[in-house]
Amino acid sequence: MADTTPDDAPKPKRGGFFDRVVDDATEAESVAAKVFVYDGGVRLWHWVNALCIVILCVTGYLIASPPPSVPGEASENFLFGYIRMFHFAAGQVLAVMFLFRIIWAFVGNHHARQLFLPPVWSGQWWKEVLFEFRWYAFLEPDPKKYIGHNPLAQIAMFTLFVIPMVVMIFTGFALYAEGQGTESWWFAVFGWVIFALGGNSFFVHTVHHVGMWVIILFTMVHIYAAIREDIMSRQSLVSTMISGWRYFKDDKE
Repeated sequence: MADTTPDDAPKPKRGGFFDRVVDDATEAESVAAKVFVYDGGVRLWHWVNALCIVILCVTGYLIASPPPSVPGEASENFLFGYIRMFHFAAGQVLAVMFLFRIIWAFVGNHHARQLFLPPVWSGQWWKEVLFEFRWYAFLEPDPKKYIGHNPLAQIAMFTLFVIPMVVMIFTGFALYAEGQGTESWWFAVFGWVIFALGGNSFFVHTVHHVGMWVIILFTMVHIYAAIREDIMSRQSLVSTMISGWRYFKDDKE
């Protein structure tokens, strides 16, 4: 049966920790008119993170493929310096906000944990992943209702966003540490990343560059899926990450 209990009302306990993770990731078919899903911390992180990714991708592309020389004396131009400055600043903000997001997974509501805990041990969860895959492939006539992320979105965000984001943060800081010098505290903290990837700085650059394109492709699919589901599914998507409230288009299970 569907859980029609208001989101702010006390709910019965649902077994152990791992059982609750499965329930939170497969909580389909709510008949409530609306449910509060994403609290302020999640929404703040989402939009700051989105802005940082845009800045990082644009400046990162320009760093990998520098713009043509600008006219005039070199001493009067600092274009590439500004590009690097914005890239470094956005990267540091992104890393701080990612750490904030990890902490918020513990202090926020149970929806805040979905990004980091796909219940891969659950057969029921994998069945719903397959259903959602068929729905996105236009092989299912009717979508299900989900209060939080649907299972396919959950595994996609973990494998194509969370893991690449960790790689991007560590490789980015390792490259920044290299520029700061081997005697800097940056290199003392992040220099091991270069040696872990074979001691080849060029390979670290390559991993970082490929990671950027993974994030770009994920972002494109993420935007498409959010708009598609906002139109075709039975619940709100885009507005939910603005207001925090999930609205449902019908009262059927």
